[in-house]
Amino acid sequence: MAKGIVYLVGAGPGDPGLLTVRGAECLRRADVVVCDYLVSESLLEHAPAAAERIVIGKHGTGRTMSQEEVSALLVARAREGKLVVRLKGGDPFVFGRGGEEAEALAAEGVPWEVVPGVTAAVAVPAYAGIPLTHRDLAATVAFATGHERWDKEYSGIDWAALAQRTGTVVLFMSVRRLSVNLTALVEHGRDPKTPAALIEWGTLPRQRVVTGTLADLAARAEAAGLQPPAMLVVGDVVRLRERLRWFERRPLFGQRVLTLRARTQSLAGALYELGAEVLELFAIRVVPPESYAPLDEALVKLGSYDWVVFTSQNAVGAVFERLMTAGRDARAFGRARVCAIGGETAAALRAHGVIADLLPDDAVAEGLVAAFATEEVEGKRLLLPRAAEARETFPEALRLRGAHVDVVAAYRTVRASAAEAGPVLERLRKGELDIALFASGSQVTSFFELVGGGAAPLLGRVLVGAIGPVTAEALRRRGVEPQVVPRRHTMGDLIEAILEHLKEKR
Repeated sequence: MAKGIVYLVGAGPGDPGLLTVRGAECLRRADVVVCDYLVSESLLEHAPAAAERIVIGKHGTGRTMSQEEVSALLVARAREGKLVVRLKGGDPFVFGRGGEEAEALAAEGVPWEVVPGVTAAVAVPAYAGIPLTHRDLAATVAFATGHERWDKEYSGIDWAALAQRTGTVVLFMSVRRLSVNLTALVEHGRDPKTPAALIEWGTLPRQRVVTGTLADLAARAEAAGLQPPAMLVVGDVVRLRERLRWFERRPLFGQRVLTLRARTQSLAGALYELGAEVLELFAIRVVPPESYAPLDEALVKLGSYDWVVFTSQNAVGAVFERLMTAGRDARAFGRARVCAIGGETAAALRAHGVIADLLPDDAVAEGLVAAFATEEVEGKRLLLPRAAEARETFPEALRLRGAHVDVVAAYRTVRASAAEAGPVLERLRKGELDIALFASGSQVTSFFELVGGGAAPLLGRVLVGAIGPVTAEALRRRGVEPQVVPRRHTMGDLIEAILEHLKEKR
């Protein structure tokens, strides 16, 4: 029987940006992805849409699949001839049980490779502002587990050696036995006044850090309610945290932001860079049109148009996908001039080698009409590739001025089911969100259809931002007054307006 291959890939400690280039390459080729539940779901987007995704739940208080079952699953899928990516938090070979999985694969004769990841031992303290080594404070660092397997007859940790070190000690999985571990260090000779920090959900926007000493950290962590996953750092380097805590100084750090993913794919990344915890509600999915025939027909004569107007990144992506399918590229535009609504759409065009000739001041249909007010359009031919479900404001306005406008469906938007949206909506109902951003009227419609009658009161608990007047009006019709509407109607401007609003509140 044909054998596939298994890649043991380190996903990093939580921040999806810490995935390695090699790890992303493996995911892009995967037939099957088997990942731990702590791994960021956004990493799964690197894998092909058709790839099988299997999430195994190791929750600290129990597990839904034993290690033996995981290893057997990897072997079975590889023997089906599949390329399997075993996506593990941190680094597979640093307290990740990757060694056990590699042994099982080797014993069964299954080809495998390891792709090292950014280990939590280094990244989590770094995101907390704690360097593991420092010329004046720590010349050595030691890693150990803070939670050994329950059935071991004796501890494999040399507590005396750890306690006698003057450098940094990092203990993984420390919450359940925090008091025991701290006491062990003191009993074996470490000064009870030694600085220590417990870091929960390190490298993620929900990160929390409690500092203290070996003598009082357990009580402080219990009072703060810290839970797994968490990492313990012991040593004088902890004193540097107050000066070096860069991650928590991001302007949206700790803010939980709801976005309805449809219009832009870059929004989550931009919010994450600002420190926000982003919950993406896939209320609208972008899918192919019922038929590509009308779009393909229009693209055959693309160079004969006077103008090609793009109203979204999705339209840009669809057009260039069809051009490349036909073996063509940006040269197909010929003499046609190009208009783009919004900075994100213009940037998507630039990525394909096309510079927009016209950028409306307002990223709405009315702004597009205004942008063409000074253009001579009588007798001109315009192509408008867009969503199948869109307003007729722009094409009707230009047809009244004598233009010939071909409107073709480049893609469709379909609404997600309530089941797909369930986890995010549950957090909204529990009051676990701070900001909700809406990028279009269709997003507003989809959100209210998913949530039902209680949507308006739920949004009343959070800061609501609307990308422009059309979206704001859609919210108002449903009883929600958006607190933030930017003067320019792009996602970048909406984020800037949110930051300004929060700054004023503070």
